[in-house]
Amino acid sequence: MTPEALAALHARAFAPARGWRAAEFAALLESPHVFAVGDTRAVALGRVAAGEAELLTLATDPDHRRGGRARACLAAFAAEARARGATEALLEVAADNAAARALYAADGWTETGRRPGYYPRGEHPPVDALLLTRRIT
Repeated sequence: MTPEALAALHARAFAPARGWRAAEFAALLESPHVFAVGDTRAVALGRVAAGEAELLTLATDPDHRRGGRARACLAAFAAEARARGATEALLEVAADNAAARALYAADGWTETGRRPGYYPRGEHPPVDALLLTRRIT
């Protein structure tokens, strides 16, 4: 997928919050450590370094949710991370993102840390970021 297609998907998936811009995706994808798996309906962007994979973002178009696409992207992310030598994976998710938290829990991710007040919520109080990890074997 092109940085423009990734940005368009990310904007739809995370509205009304600001999605990542095409230039941000392009900068990430310039690194040989960064990879994307998925298609225009759902995508996972990851990075592998020193045996550790980070799930940078997972985005599903709202018109294609609840169809297993995010779960398939997680499986593809794990397979690519494993192929690149990762044995552990980590991600960060907003504590108020119940759907994502349920998906990650079902996929074997466990909470290993918390960043209090990490995500701004406009006029509402900020939300904690949960740090999740899982083994990739």
